[in-house]
Amino acid sequence: MIRIHLSKLLGERRWTQAYLAQMTGIRPATISDIYNEVAERLNIEHLDRICEVLDCDLSDLIEYIPNKQKKTGRNLILEEHGNRKKKDV
Repeated sequence: MIRIHLSKLLGERRWTQAYLAQMTGIRPATISDIYNEVAERLNIEHLDRICEVLDCDLSDLIEYIPNKQKKTGRNLILEEHGNRKKKDV
């Protein structure tokens, strides 16, 4: 799974989401999605701006934690018309 540590980074600086949006030029709704870890996609330009303003590395912002239940190989999740479903075995 991918974890986003934006809430921690903003908390350490005592910055609001609104302030980050103002400093980066990223829409507040987009900052909120990233902050609350509900964003389905991350824009590389947005990540660049956030890291620049927070003076941090991408690895400070995003962390990969291996999934407890695998989603690849024999456990592959197939996508059919945008809907995910497990492969019938």
